[in-house]
Formats: sequence, C-alpha cells, structure tokens
Amino acid sequence: MASVKPVIEAKNLGIQFKRNRRHRRSFKDLLADGSRRAKPDEFWAFRDVNFSIAEGEAIGVVGRNGQGKSTLLKLVADVMMPDEGKVEVNGGVAPLIEITGGFVDDLSVRENVYLTAGLHGMSNDEIADRFDEIIDFAEIGDFVDTPYKHLSSGMRVRVAFAVISRLEEPILLVDEVLAVGDRQFKEKCYRRIDEMLESGRTMFFVSHSENDLLRFCDRGLYLDKGKLLLDAPIQEVVNRYNSDYKSTV
Repeated sequence: MASVKPVIEAKNLGIQFKRNRRHRRSFKDLLADGSRRAKPDEFWAFRDVNFSIAEGEAIGVVGRNGQGKSTLLKLVADVMMPDEGKVEVNGGVAPLIEITGGFVDDLSVRENVYLTAGLHGMSNDEIADRFDEIIDFAEIGDFVDTPYKHLSSGMRVRVAFAVISRLEEPILLVDEVLAVGDRQFKEKCYRRIDEMLESGRTMFFVSHSENDLLRFCDRGLYLDKGKLLLDAPIQEVVNRYNSDYKSTV
C-alpha cells in the first residue's frame, strides 16, 4: 500500500535573523559614531526543525514569545524563506497570521474582500455569492465601504477572519489574532473553526491560551531556544511547557 503524502513537511528547517550587538551609552557616543553602521550579528530563530503533518490534523504551536512560532507559520504560508532546509506544503493555505489579514489599508472593506478572495483563486461570481455571508459574519454592514485603515483592531479581525474562513483552502493558519476580538465574536469564530476541522481541514494554531489549544488541537509542537523541543499529543506538550515555565519563575 502506497504511503500517504504529508500535507506539510519540514526538513531540517532553519531561519536566521540579525540583531544589533553594539550598545551606545550616551548621546555623545551616538554623535561620535553616527557615521558608522553598527555591525549586525546573526542568530537562529530556530534550526534543524523536522516534522510531518497529515491531512486533517490540528497542530498547536507552543512556546514563549520570541521562540519562532509566528515565523514558522509564515514559512508555511510562503511569505518568508528559510535559510536552511525546506518546508513542503501540498495544498492551498488560508493564512490568518497578522491582524490585517494582508489587507490594503487604503482600500475599502468591499475592495479588500474581493482582492483577498481573488488572490486565493475565487472568481468574482463566487465572491459575490458569498459576499453578504462574509459581511454578516463580520457584523460590519455599515462599514462595508469604509477604508480598512479606519476600522478598529477588533473590526479588522472580524473582517479578516470572515474572509479567510470562507476560503476553500485546505490548510488554515491562525496566529493569536483572535485574542483581540470580543468574547461573543470569538465564540462565533471558534464554532466556525470547529466546522472547518470537522470538514477535514488541516490547521496550524498559535496561541498562549491553554484552553484554546486543548479545544482545537490533537498534537503540539513546542519551540524553545531555537529548537523543536517536543512533538507530541497536545496535552503532553502543554504540560511540558507549563512545567518548564514554572521552573523559570
């Protein structure tokens, strides 16, 4: 029997960033050294990360701030490139990895809906058929022709989630953005996520909420100090993370 090809597979995945290691102690130092560019040094956000995700799995990505969780989702979404290794994604991706959802500030909500959905392969007729459903879900009917930049953070999340969750892409990436929404809207989003998972979608879910991780995910990846520390059932990963955190405080 032929083996099933993974939906997402990371092979020796690594990505580097740069930081400024020079610390100027005074304004006088800054003036004296202002013409010289500080030499950067490089650090690995993470390195030698390997995992394989099957269709329909819901993966919770766990770790402290600055451990590469959002970066990992951006690599899967193909909006960043790795410095080492590769990540293979077999299927379209619906990314909700920033509060803006990739929307253009100066365009209206209506224009952004058509632009974003169109970039993910939906025709104008398909978008028109779902447009009212998207706006009703976001609960922003009075602001549909308002420039996106004039919306509050909560309203931006509503629009972004309403659009992304209506795409037909088989892989969903969610990065903490729902923490901005009000409780009633979050519950509606959570019910929508439940529906998507029940339909067989694959999901990467970044959250600091233990309840949310345990609700949606069956497996977890624990990133810490540049390494994939643990790949295990989500309860085991959450327990390990909590234990490690308590030992540092």
